Amino acid sequence: MLQHRPHTTVVLAMSADGKIADFRRSPARFGSRVDKAHLEKQIAASDAVLFGAATLGAYGTTLTVSDPTLVQLRAQEGKLPQPVHIVTTHSANLNPEIHFFKQPVRRWLLTTTAGALSWKARLETLASTLGTKAQECPPEFEQILVFETPTREIDIPAALKHLATLHITRLVVLGGGELVASLLELDLIDELWLTVCPLILGGNTAPTPVEGKGFLPDLAPKLQLLEVHTVEQEVFLHYRLQRAAD
Repeated sequence: MLQHRPHTTVVLAMSADGKIADFRRSPARFGSRVDKAHLEKQIAASDAVLFGAATLGAYGTTLTVSDPTLVQLRAQEGKLPQPVHIVTTHSANLNPEIHFFKQPVRRWLLTTTAGALSWKARLETLASTLGTKAQECPPEFEQILVFETPTREIDIPAALKHLATLHITRLVVLGGGELVASLLELDLIDELWLTVCPLILGGNTAPTPVEGKGFLPDLAPKLQLLEVHTVEQEVFLHYRLQRAAD
C-alpha cells in the first residue's frame, strides 16, 4: 500500500547551545569526521534529501554518498548511487553557477509558480550572457515541482504526497531551521537526529534547528528519545516524534 507521504527524518548538527551556524550564518563545518560519516549514512539510506535555498546558498554544494560500502548497499537495494536532492524555495533565487549544479546528483526544485518562472528566466539570462558558450550552462533541474497554497506559498503536504507517488519512501531533511519549523508545524516529521558538538556559538541571530514563530509548551511537538551515542566529544541524539496515537 502506498504511503501518504515519505517517512521524514531531520538530520542536523548543532553547538552545545543549540545553534546550527554562527551569527553570520556561515557554513557549519564544526562537526567531526564521525558526524559527517553519520550524515552520509543517513543520506545513503534515503530516497531523497530536502533542504532550503539558504542552506544551499551557505554551502554551495550538497553532501553526496562517497563511501563505497554505502554506494554498494544502495546498488544491492536497486537504488542509484545518489538519492535525489531537492531544493525548496519560494522565489528560486538561486545562483546557477554554484558547484551544486556540477555535482553528480539528480536535482529537483520544489517551488511556486513565480519561483519556476524566475528560475527559467535566470537560466535564459545566463545562457544569453555566455553567448556561444551557452552549452556550458549548468544542467536544468531534472524536475520542477510546483505545489501552491491559495496564498501562493509552497504546499508542503501536497508536495510530500506527490513524492510518495514517485516511490520516495524515505526523505531526509538537512535544514534550515525555517524549513524544519514548517514541517513540524504541519506534523510532517517522524524522526530527528541531532548531533551536539562541543562548542558554544551564541548570538541572538545565530540560527537554531527550529526557527519560525515557535511553539507554546502545551502545543509543542513532543519527542521520544530512541537512542543516545557518545563518540569522543560529540553526542548523537535520536528522537521520534510522539503523536496522539502513540
